[in-house]
Amino acid sequence: MSNSQNIKILHVIPSMNPKEGGTVQALKTMISGLPEDKVLNEIVSLDSVKSSFINGSPCVIHAIGNHTGPWKYNKRLASWLLANLAYFDCVIVHGLWSYAGYATRVALKKLARGASGAKLPKLLVMPHGMLDPYFQRAANRKLKAFRNVIFWKLIEEKLVNSADALLFTCDEEMTLASIPFKPYAPKMGFVVGLGLAAPAPYNDSMREAFAKSCPSLNKSPFILFLGRIDEKKGVDMLLKAYSKAIKVKEADSNNIPILGVLPKLVIAGPGLDTIYGRNMQAMVTRDDGLRNMVIFPGMLTGDAKWGAFYQSEAFILPSHQENFGVAVVEALSCGVPVLISNQVNIWREINETGGCYVSTDSVEGTFKLFQFWDKSSYKQKQAMSRNALQAYNKYFALAPAAKKLLKAIKETLKIYPIINELQDEAF
Repeated sequence: MSNSQNIKILHVIPSMNPKEGGTVQALKTMISGLPEDKVLNEIVSLDSVKSSFINGSPCVIHAIGNHTGPWKYNKRLASWLLANLAYFDCVIVHGLWSYAGYATRVALKKLARGASGAKLPKLLVMPHGMLDPYFQRAANRKLKAFRNVIFWKLIEEKLVNSADALLFTCDEEMTLASIPFKPYAPKMGFVVGLGLAAPAPYNDSMREAFAKSCPSLNKSPFILFLGRIDEKKGVDMLLKAYSKAIKVKEADSNNIPILGVLPKLVIAGPGLDTIYGRNMQAMVTRDDGLRNMVIFPGMLTGDAKWGAFYQSEAFILPSHQENFGVAVVEALSCGVPVLISNQVNIWREINETGGCYVSTDSVEGTFKLFQFWDKSSYKQKQAMSRNALQAYNKYFALAPAAKKLLKAIKETLKIYPIINELQDEAF
């Protein structure tokens, strides 16, 4: 334990660029939930110090230069770790399959050989879903899956099994992590969750920002997809299922004229300029039913993003694999019901409170999500909205997740009185 009686944590991550996805957002939310006067967080990342996303961080970021190649290599990281690791009580490696984890383990090993009894930081690893069997089974990842087997044998097995503890965001992730690679024998594993700060209440600036980002919606009711336009997220299934739902609704409306139309579908997020993204836009253009019902506003941030959440009837994510689903939790925090596949690892927690509809990650399963929502009464939808907010408060608010993380550190560092004091004072 450091002399200041603060827990000093070093977070090692290949990049803090928001475009890297959920791992970066997860790290930010973890740090934001810990009490600043008792826990000192620092980050080392393989980014340029001139990167715009480095500025304004609530904690110190040591940006030691950009990484190169698919392994995200930077030769400066090893020497930086050797010079600085001893100042910390624990080091948390975020993610796998990159040079950052290898360099951290090797640096700790070298320091241990020459430590002469000095206390070194405990090593914790947070896989962020990167041990999910999906990545070894997906048809479009055969080459990467073979590469991962080699990397596991040479590098990742040593990191995972020598770490003092593994940290997981949910029970499902912890269960799935033991499946794809052997030998898998971590010393300890903790489900620490992941908490998100509650958004500001809905206001006019959110409404105006979203209206400006999505003018063609013209105040129509809509269901929201917000995430990367990517095959893993199931956007192609989403469009096929929505097209089918439109056709079924139109047929029903011919028989029962008082029936309304389906809510429109807003698909927001980066990736429209990729081959997959362009194919999705072309699919909409070719389909008469989709053409006037689907809107691609691009990536939404700030007030525009929160305006989209607050104004949506429901949030939908039919993903083939989702370790946590930050956008799912953001929707819950706004009291928005979620329509998700059973491959979103936190579906059980949300389903327990009644804040979601769940189906399989298939076209038919996604079609059922639209049907479930369409056939729900106004009272059912209102109840789901209340239940969604309850799920957020119970499982995904900042304070509960921070408590779990502190408990995991307690077990790993064996500093019970200090951690108990932290929990009493901070929470």
